[in-house]
Amino acid sequence: MAEEKTTVIETRKKLISRLKKRKPWFRRYSHFAYSFPDNWRKPTGLHSKMREDEKNKPATVKPGYRTAKIIRYLHPSGYEEVYVRTLNELQKIDSKTQAARLASGLSEKKRKTIAEKAKQIGVKVLNP
Repeated sequence: MAEEKTTVIETRKKLISRLKKRKPWFRRYSHFAYSFPDNWRKPTGLHSKMREDEKNKPATVKPGYRTAKIIRYLHPSGYEEVYVRTLNELQKIDSKTQAARLASGLSEKKRKTIAEKAKQIGVKVLNP
């Protein structure tokens, strides 16, 4: 009975999905009642029940909801993002735990050469 070894990326992906379920989706108070978006704003009203953290009111942003250090700043795929502008920067990437994100100011020609080189090395490119 051979035990399968889980890679670092697989364990990171499992952690990301598990911890994401635990964190509530913070929405703006009364976003459904008025024509403003549901992105988060701190409630500031004088008699606001949400600001006073009363029971049965939506959750407010607090330091305790912060992402765990193990998965903080990771891409949803589980890789650590490394910003790449040149071929030399691509050479320094550890293909097991890191993935390349190509700079937006790169020309089409340079982007192609870096993407081809990444394929040869075995580095994942997040925005080919």
